[in-house]
Amino acid sequence: MEARDLDAMVGLLAEDVIFRSPVVFKPYQGRAAVVPILRSVLEVFEDFRYVREIGAADAADHALVFQAAIGGREIEGCDFLHADETGSITELPSWSVRSAPSWPWPKP
Repeated sequence: MEARDLDAMVGLLAEDVIFRSPVVFKPYQGRAAVVPILRSVLEVFEDFRYVREIGAADAADHALVFQAAIGGREIEGCDFLHADETGSITELPSWSVRSAPSWPWPKP
């Protein structure tokens, strides 16, 4: 994400990845459904940076705390990642700590 490399991000996702967002009630399932979200994040988030990673290097679960800006407004959030035994991300719930203004999420 920090490198703004969509192909690299997509390469980390399992084909059947599940993305949950605090702004929609139904999860997005499958890589094809998640790619437009990642593309939107790259377009909308400015100055994206991770500020903390929580979780052991060999653990399946990690929390990535980030900061970014949207239209000059600072936001903070946390992505929770779950990886399978191959290292592919199978679950990607995202929870905003300080939410952004209206977000243009694609409909699941």
